[in-house]
Amino acid sequence: MSRTNFSKLGLNPAMLKNLETLGYHEMTQIQEQSLPLILGGKDIIAKAKTGSGKTAAFAIGLIDKLNTRSFRVQALVLCPTRELADQVSKEIRRLARSTHNVKVLTLCGGMPFGPQKGSLERGAHIVVGTPGRIQDHLRKRTLELDNLSVLVLDEADRMLDMGFEDAINDVVQQLPEQRQTLLFSATYPDTIAQMSAHFQRNPQQVHVESLHSDMHIEQRFYEVEKTQRMSALNTLLLHYQPASAVVFCNTKKECQAVADSLSDKGHSAVALHGDLEQRQRDQVLVMFSNGSHTVLVATDVAARGLDVKDLAMVINYEVTRDAEVHIHRIGRTGRAGNKGLALSLFTAQEAYRIVAVEDILDIEITPVKLPVAKNEVPLAPKMTTLCIDGGRKDKIRPGDILGALTGKGGMEGKGVGKIDLYDFRTYVAVAKASTGKAMSKLQNDKIKGRKFKVRKMR
Repeated sequence: MSRTNFSKLGLNPAMLKNLETLGYHEMTQIQEQSLPLILGGKDIIAKAKTGSGKTAAFAIGLIDKLNTRSFRVQALVLCPTRELADQVSKEIRRLARSTHNVKVLTLCGGMPFGPQKGSLERGAHIVVGTPGRIQDHLRKRTLELDNLSVLVLDEADRMLDMGFEDAINDVVQQLPEQRQTLLFSATYPDTIAQMSAHFQRNPQQVHVESLHSDMHIEQRFYEVEKTQRMSALNTLLLHYQPASAVVFCNTKKECQAVADSLSDKGHSAVALHGDLEQRQRDQVLVMFSNGSHTVLVATDVAARGLDVKDLAMVINYEVTRDAEVHIHRIGRTGRAGNKGLALSLFTAQEAYRIVAVEDILDIEITPVKLPVAKNEVPLAPKMTTLCIDGGRKDKIRPGDILGALTGKGGMEGKGVGKIDLYDFRTYVAVAKASTGKAMSKLQNDKIKGRKFKVRKMR
């Protein structure tokens, strides 16, 4: 299907040039349908899955409307989790590179309140955050939203699932009535319709069908005995040897048990669930997304906002009870035109869940036999993560880290992977074979004229 170029939208030349540089050549379905409405000031309610390009759709709209001379909050984006808020903030910053002096702040729970208050005192144009923390700032009068012109509710269905309805209602009641409200949701239950009726004015509906077709994602289903489930998972990982895989479990307890069992078998596996502290969650996500762990075992809620480039495989350790969630799970692979593989384990007692998936995807599912493992070598990562006890507040930039690692007597640039900056720490992925040299360079050389403690993450 042919797509429309961004040049048809009447955006300024600098924005168009930046979009081209970032690889945004043609609009996705959600962008094609929603951006003219967003730029025209309309309220919209959009049903779109993860990976559809919805973040860029509303981000371009927000940036286009900004008055950068006024350091007042003009746009608020509410997200269900800190991980998604961080992801959205990064995307807005990338898209705003051609617009001078745009300040984006991320305000989420699990982080110190004081530094957030200090950042707000210096002014911001766009705030991205979770409902509870935004509510806290409004209650303490550290966040002023009288000049707000656009509200975005991202993954609104998940925010409701996570119990944020009261917090959202409280926040919205404190916003100017004359505003544009953009509501994005992967599903469209009655609660979303009710939310739209309360918060929006004559919203235009945009509905994008799932992008997760057989062209991009191959699905395979395996019927197993309940007692064979763990063995079957191990067999699949050994057979396919994916460079990266997310294994979805239905409960936190099961999530941790599966990750522990895979680790015992020698796989580089780590768990992501709601019982982890925020710093642990950050480290897990960083180390999986940068290639320092190969398998991430996660619950649905904990994985919200997870965005891993070129994710090779998704495995449903159990098929979810909600067929809509199944689509959301498998949609994390096969993105941006890449091929993805989604494998699902189920027992005879869970066959009704397969019927629900057949109905929602309009496909016929025929279970296949488990493959024979090609070899017995567990999945091992190619990268190691080093943690530096310095970050944004120390004026550190990714280029400073790269320079320290590749300077005189250092490692080759191709051995340096993803660099994740936080306020007071930085994570950098390096090739396993170069770990010793990287540690030595970072421990002995100065960064920004200072020496920082460095440790290897496990």
